[in-house]
Amino acid sequence: MTKFKTIAIATISSLALAACGGSGGGASASRDSIRAVGSSTVYPFAKKVAEEFVAANPGMKSPLIESTGTGGGMKLFCAGVGAQHPDIANASRRMKASEFEDCQKNGVTEIQEIQVGLDGIAFASAKGGITLPLTPEIVYKALAAKPFGKDQTAKTWKDVDPSLPDAPILVYGPPSTSGTRDALKELILTKGCESDPSMKAMKDSDKDKFEQLCTEVRADGAYVDQGEQDNLIVQKIEGNPKAVGIFGYSYLEENADKLQDQPMNGVEATYENISNFSYPGARPLYLYVKKAHVGVIPGLGEFLAMWPKVWSKDGPLAKIGFVAAPDDVRAASAKTIAEGTVMTGEGLK
Repeated sequence: MTKFKTIAIATISSLALAACGGSGGGASASRDSIRAVGSSTVYPFAKKVAEEFVAANPGMKSPLIESTGTGGGMKLFCAGVGAQHPDIANASRRMKASEFEDCQKNGVTEIQEIQVGLDGIAFASAKGGITLPLTPEIVYKALAAKPFGKDQTAKTWKDVDPSLPDAPILVYGPPSTSGTRDALKELILTKGCESDPSMKAMKDSDKDKFEQLCTEVRADGAYVDQGEQDNLIVQKIEGNPKAVGIFGYSYLEENADKLQDQPMNGVEATYENISNFSYPGARPLYLYVKKAHVGVIPGLGEFLAMWPKVWSKDGPLAKIGFVAAPDDVRAASAKTIAEGTVMTGEGLK
């Protein structure tokens, strides 16, 4: 696409965004508030930033933050430019190459990628409930639809490993649209699957089959998809001492009086272990922003500028379970916000 065409599209997009919507709003109507969709993990942090934004900008409307899951949020975000489409996609994983391509096809050609912090995929049970010394291999054997290409026969944790409790496998976790589920696949299930040399070799010889066997989760009731409601997972495991829940670290910390961590490879999900990446389930968190909406949707620029003010190690977000990114990452992200730098799509998978 030529530079002239890019500028023309941006100009048309701005006009469409700024247009008055006539009666009752609708697709062509302008908005007077920010709209963000996406990750249930990023959701509580985005809500907190929204509160800080409103307090610092009297008269501005509170941003609308929706928990749709990372995958669902990306679909909404990449559908187009204009007031009928979200301004921001919150994500608990990096944008996929296929999502970036969808955005480009639909005219979302200038995207700011901002890594706002870190999080960890926590495994937890009720206080005094089941205790499991987990490893990626154990989790994979317990939750895979076809572990190492064989039928899934494990009914109890003891079936998975003789050293584990003779208790039924019951895990409440995120749905397929969730970035937490994507991170579970990449950081835990795939690592467990690769403990078998033949599966690791399959990664090069038959990538699709490797992906299926290593990441497909069983659907016989042992793993329960709880939707984009991490608080509901907390409630489920709180009420059943034999159940395990999978969610973002912040939900574990927020409910530390009710829940206990299930360490992974002997490493607990703590702020320090996530920040130094010694915890196997540590992952970055992102915002994706339409540059065409900045300066057009009221308050969007100010909302983005609020993030660097609150994402430090001792800031308001840290008090609700947010893990600050390393200093150099925060500096680069603040620069992206200040200068409006757009991503190229390079390095996306």
